[in-house]
Amino acid sequence: MDWQGQKLAEQIMQVMLLVFAVVSFGAGYVLGSFQMMMLVYAGGVTLTALITIPNWPFFNRHPLKWLDPSEAEKHPKPQVAVSSKKKSTKK
Repeated sequence: MDWQGQKLAEQIMQVMLLVFAVVSFGAGYVLGSFQMMMLVYAGGVTLTALITIPNWPFFNRHPLKWLDPSEAEKHPKPQVAVSSKKKSTKK
């Protein structure tokens, strides 16, 4: 899953959970059943998980391009210079 796919999965998850929370509350209120409310919400959470957790192809539309190992060797990682000099605090 690429970065845009992760963002899309997160957005889908948030919207679906919110929608199922509202629908389950409405169903529970109309039917007067807490058990029905919990069953509808549990079904929504399960459906949300089945849609957002697997690595579906539509989550991989923007793959990252990695360097070949031979290219990476040609361009070594920059090193941070560490200075060992300390400032003198003599007065």
